[in-house]
Amino acid sequence: MNHTNEMRAVATVADPRWAAVVARDPAADGRFFYSVRTTGVYCRPSCGARPARPENVDFHATAADAERAGFRPCKRCKPDQPARAEQVAAQVAELCRFIEQAEQPPTLDELAERAGLSSHHLHRLFKQVTGLTPKAYAAAHRASRVRQELDRSETVTDAIYDAGYNSNGRFYADSNEMLGMTPTAWRDGGADTEIRFAIGQCALGAILVAQSTRGICAITLGDDAGTLARELQDRFPKARLIGGDPAFEWLVAQVVGFVEAPQLGLDLPLDVRGTAFQQRVWQALRRIPAGRTVSYAEIAEGIGAPKSVRAVAQACGANTLAVAIPCHRVVRSDGGLSGYRWGVERKGELLRREAQPA
Repeated sequence: MNHTNEMRAVATVADPRWAAVVARDPAADGRFFYSVRTTGVYCRPSCGARPARPENVDFHATAADAERAGFRPCKRCKPDQPARAEQVAAQVAELCRFIEQAEQPPTLDELAERAGLSSHHLHRLFKQVTGLTPKAYAAAHRASRVRQELDRSETVTDAIYDAGYNSNGRFYADSNEMLGMTPTAWRDGGADTEIRFAIGQCALGAILVAQSTRGICAITLGDDAGTLARELQDRFPKARLIGGDPAFEWLVAQVVGFVEAPQLGLDLPLDVRGTAFQQRVWQALRRIPAGRTVSYAEIAEGIGAPKSVRAVAQACGANTLAVAIPCHRVVRSDGGLSGYRWGVERKGELLRREAQPA
């Protein structure tokens, strides 16, 4: 190897992009492309072609840059076409729209036929992209429609049919799971619904934990216990709030224990209510281990919606289950702390505690 080639090889190997090429890392696809002088082609980082010698490799920010440099697209990895992950995400997004617009939730077989895939393969890809099965996605979307219709329809019956149900019986069979209460109680601000709650103190200030019949429906943080109680009352203005129940205190203690020592973990039954998109985001948040952080962009990419960074941030802001759904583990792309429903200082303190060794 002559001196020039040796210097080129050293420079290529020192470039962090080379490690992605050697590993054929699909996560690097779209971030850059590489070309090979001896073949005249350019590839994705994940290309399965025989590895090139580093002295023959150049890196390019875009496919257009590689083509302007005189290279043609590899016939194996087809870098001039959308990446496989992008194609799958687009296909699943189209199926999501189809589910949302259907009068009745389509079956898995109907979705698979529309996508031209086997039912098993479609089920796996859909969950991989959205974090939900097709059935769960349809249920979450319908639940969101039900809540919207109950808020604006004149009667419960109108809301049932406007949400796409063709019978009262089918709706009422699902209503408790969707709403955590009867539809009439939802319209009446939680009337005839019991919500148990207790307020404790932790290193982050006052902490309120509330539980419906389905599970924990609120974990909130603040400076003043009275303010937290009033916020819960505003959220469920006609519910029967039961406070100071000694049998409920252990839940507060469990949450406080997690705040003080995150390594203990937190596993509670949750009453999670949100749109299908919010639930996708929240499920992704629950998969982030303690001591780790990810960016809003990484969450968006992970749920198959790379252009929805702002919507991801809004979903984090809509979370009402502090620490149980760890939106505090999401940071800006530069690693900086951004808005947190319960204060950026609390977010920083939670991350500091989680970073400490067990």
